[in-house]
Amino acid sequence: LQVHAKDVLMDETVDLNAIALATSGAVGSDLANMINEAAINAVKHGRKYVSQADLFESVEVVIAGKEKKDRIMGPKEKKIVAYHEVGHALVTALQKNTEPVQKITIVPRTHGALGYVMQTPEEEKFLNTKAELEAMLVTALAGRAAEELVFDTVTTGASNDIEQATNIAMVAQYGMSERFGLMGLATVESQYLDGEARLNCGEETAAEIDKEVMKMLKESYEKAKQLLSENREVLDKIAAH
Repeated sequence: LQVHAKDVLMDETVDLNAIALATSGAVGSDLANMINEAAINAVKHGRKYVSQADLFESVEVVIAGKEKKDRIMGPKEKKIVAYHEVGHALVTALQKNTEPVQKITIVPRTHGALGYVMQTPEEEKFLNTKAELEAMLVTALAGRAAEELVFDTVTTGASNDIEQATNIAMVAQYGMSERFGLMGLATVESQYLDGEARLNCGEETAAEIDKEVMKMLKESYEKAKQLLSENREVLDKIAAH
């Protein structure tokens, strides 16, 4: 970030460490884009210096796309998206072993998101504990849990969450289940190309793995629902806001 920012005027609010934590996994060209977007934003608002707020806004633009203010959602959809996103955020706040929430938005973005919760880690890390993965699972499923709790139905908006949750519940690769703990049941082939994981076990074990993943997902979903219903008042308040 410092390399790309060297020719850009920045004010005293800028903390590139905080931006670095929010952009782990971004490649050099993404970071260059972020600095450019932040500079454009500052100029647009008639300022001579880039602020931390400009940088955070530019992180969102690069990761999630620009805000689509022209996509008008009806009041009912807006309410569903609000509860969905607050579900994620509230469950994050109610659990230990989670990354703090930086922002909740229900403004649609050009990359297809109707809203999202931005979380920023407090420090750089390269390992996840089992407790952290379990908390991530509960958080990922909390949007759908909020929809079911409040509207008694679920929507297609949770498809990305479900995909994410299923990826976290990697019984086969991470040995995160009591049942298959020490067995390496999957190998990642050509990990620097497509990185597809391939199961190396018999059909019966594969079926058992599916059951185990399903069990983990169900338990996490129930936990998310329980946390939200115990804190229903707060959920309603934030969603209304």
